[in-house]
Amino acid sequence: MLRGPGLHFPAAPGAPSEDSIYQRTAGGRPLVPPPPRSRRVAGESARAGSRSPGQGKVGKGAGAASMGEPQRSTRILVTGGSGLVGRAIQKVVADGARLPGEDWVFVSSKDADLTNAAQTRALFEKVQPTHVIHLAAMVGGLFRNMKYNLDFWRKNVHINDNVLHSAFEVGARKVVSCLSTCIFPDKTTYPIDETMIHDGPPHSSNFGYSYAKRMIDVQNRAYFQQHGCTFTAVIPTNVFGPHDNFNIEDGHVLPGLIHKVHLAKSRGSALTVWGTGSPRRQFIYSLDLARLFLWVLREYDQVEPIILSVGEEDEVSIREAAEAVVEAMDFHGEVIVSFSSRRRQCRSHLVAPTWQLGRRLPLSWRASKGQGQAGGGGGVHPVCCGLDRAPSLIPPSQMGSLRRRPATASCGPTCLTSGSHPSSRP
Repeated sequence: MLRGPGLHFPAAPGAPSEDSIYQRTAGGRPLVPPPPRSRRVAGESARAGSRSPGQGKVGKGAGAASMGEPQRSTRILVTGGSGLVGRAIQKVVADGARLPGEDWVFVSSKDADLTNAAQTRALFEKVQPTHVIHLAAMVGGLFRNMKYNLDFWRKNVHINDNVLHSAFEVGARKVVSCLSTCIFPDKTTYPIDETMIHDGPPHSSNFGYSYAKRMIDVQNRAYFQQHGCTFTAVIPTNVFGPHDNFNIEDGHVLPGLIHKVHLAKSRGSALTVWGTGSPRRQFIYSLDLARLFLWVLREYDQVEPIILSVGEEDEVSIREAAEAVVEAMDFHGEVIVSFSSRRRQCRSHLVAPTWQLGRRLPLSWRASKGQGQAGGGGGVHPVCCGLDRAPSLIPPSQMGSLRRRPATASCGPTCLTSGSHPSSRP
């Protein structure tokens, strides 16, 4: 996360120190310059009247949002900046994707409690973002979701409302929020697309989280209808990459597989996986997703959400994913497929087509293939980053196969071949 030492926001309303928000190098020099002392006037080019869809009315809220040619002072605030997707965006920006005139500020729950309206407002007042990538959320695996559906609903609704309203209040020109494929109806026709989000109830296992994420789309449309704001959202499929959650009980399918294989190999024990392995999913590498986020931020001007995924022409079964991890980590021990009544089987199929994305992206864009690390090289696959023990070496060409294939939604639990209802998290 781009965050300096001593970064702190008070629990009560009040202005945090300006230097605390911006990342510093080891020598103490800010990587991101602080904003000017004079506050930007909300909706600087405010004019009466309405604009075409995607631009909207410019007033207290957002105005035209294109960033293809950023203005002199474009400041992008990324909430949830310490998570899987947030760190991927940070790396892509640091590796050269930052355009002239862009200042990027990455924050996490250590910087402000986004369930608290006063702290959220203090953060936005201090940063004065022109654009926001909203990744922050209360997330968890299958069993945590099943046990605390009310908590997932309430906390995420508070976070989302505070972030979107604070962005509106400071005059942010654009907000891109992150949804999840778990928002789609449990009983539906396939393939699914962006128009089907509200066609029926989501899966019962995580309905609190799913409905809270759906409400972002409702809020985005309401902000546009009432204020002309360009607030939109993306729907990623299963994300994997560096800084993932490797908790076996509370993580998602790929990091859970990697951790279990690592433990079985280091202990010389059998590998036990749950379920049939038949559910099929789409997987997208976090750095590929980060580049798509930047494209949405700069080029996508619609309020309607957009699915971000590799293509749907090929999918990966959870069994194939498990076999790829076993092979890539050179595990030669016994693999036991087990069933348990406490493990729920997730959806057998949830393909997320990329028709809308395919129509809009430049033809030159392709998901990275056959490389464990973006840009090539290296024998330690970045997905292994974050294990509390030295990870096994994974040849990049092995794990790359998971990114060559499209997929379907995200399989939440680390019951490795079964899992929960698909869900992806930032």
